[in-house]
Amino acid sequence: MTRTAAALLLLSAALAAPQGAARNAIEAPWREPPLASSYRPPAAPPLLIRGATILDGDGGRIDGGDILLRDGRVGAIGVHLPNPDGVREINAAGRWVTPGIIDVHSHDGVYVLPLTAIDREAGDVAESSANAADTWVESGINPQDPAFSRALENGVTMLQILPGSGPVFAGHSAVVRPLPATTVAAMKVPGAALGFKMSCGENPKAQGAATKEGPTSRPGVVAVTRQAFLDARAYLDVWNDFRRGRGPAPARDLKREALAGILAGDIRVHVHCYRADDMASVLAIADEFGFRITAFHHASEAYKIAPLLKAHRTCSAVWGDWWGFKMEVLDGVRANAPILDRAGACVVMHSDSPGSGQRLNIEAAKAAAAGRRAGIDIPPERMIRWTTSVPAALLGLASRVGTLAPGYGADVVLWSGNPFSIYSKADLVLIDGGIAFDRAQPHTDPTSDFELGRVAGQDL
Repeated sequence: MTRTAAALLLLSAALAAPQGAARNAIEAPWREPPLASSYRPPAAPPLLIRGATILDGDGGRIDGGDILLRDGRVGAIGVHLPNPDGVREINAAGRWVTPGIIDVHSHDGVYVLPLTAIDREAGDVAESSANAADTWVESGINPQDPAFSRALENGVTMLQILPGSGPVFAGHSAVVRPLPATTVAAMKVPGAALGFKMSCGENPKAQGAATKEGPTSRPGVVAVTRQAFLDARAYLDVWNDFRRGRGPAPARDLKREALAGILAGDIRVHVHCYRADDMASVLAIADEFGFRITAFHHASEAYKIAPLLKAHRTCSAVWGDWWGFKMEVLDGVRANAPILDRAGACVVMHSDSPGSGQRLNIEAAKAAAAGRRAGIDIPPERMIRWTTSVPAALLGLASRVGTLAPGYGADVVLWSGNPFSIYSKADLVLIDGGIAFDRAQPHTDPTSDFELGRVAGQDL
């Protein structure tokens, strides 16, 4: 195992480790989502890709490299691999191979395009209450959203779908494969860590002002957050007493139950947050109640507090160059990701939209270009980690996907050229070793109802 792979596994373990009173092992209902996964990997005949430039997602690069895929996993990787069994070969000279791209912040399926009426017919992204901790976004995901197929065609093999950012406590996330399916259960990734969305700053303030049912200021958001965790701590204490035989089980309360799962270390927290001072406030709350923030999303001022984020082992999920679309983003910089990377802080690219969700490799390229202009050189073999192995660690899957090494799941993309070039395309996308998209045969899957009447190849 390489040093980088070991570090990713440690990161994943650290993110999963409970703190404080959460060390008490308990059986609790918050560990079980209401919808079980029925995902089945696609058929995966063995395949040998030869002569490619391989970025393994672990910081390694092999020029003129080969990769053997067998039984849904990476069988071998290197140069001039033997093929005594006559496995099908693909000549990839001049092309590049990477792990599949992982998008840790998507609203695909709940913010369906084409939009007809965002808040009603088409949108199921979030509740309008300040505390929607009892909701699971998977309950509203529409598998027919064309954004899934567009993401897949551009090298995305896994997405975390998050609820929206209006509520302070927005609810549970879902980790899915962007594969054709009629039910969400058939898309859900088994074994992914449970995730939860929170929000700070302008969004919950604005929703509170609009609905008259929530906080309307930053102090109000913090107060609501602390009180909810105080209530959840009391709920968790009753559960701990019950498990030790010291009293009855508490009456089920799905809102407090979700937050108790966070305090117990069973649920990972993802926070919509832009400003450095807001992120520091949320970290202080996490310290007060003994849990960890897995990642701040958007995090446009994360570069200002890189040492603080590193000390808390909190990742930043950022864009390449989104800037200035609201007051919270005015101090964003394009070199945010490279600055964080240079400081040794965790960073990943994310989309938040079906548009950039098709181009996360280019989001990374734009950020890296800004870094070079600022004197920070991030080579491709390190840059690829922002969209592969590090997001895999955030989702609790560091030992399964995101890295091309023997034994890892065969989520693989064969690119027509350098994946960080706007001119390159995903020629072949494999999920668990099965061909999920082949640019040479792009229209073999059934068409979504949302696509009816569209011209083939037309962009969303």
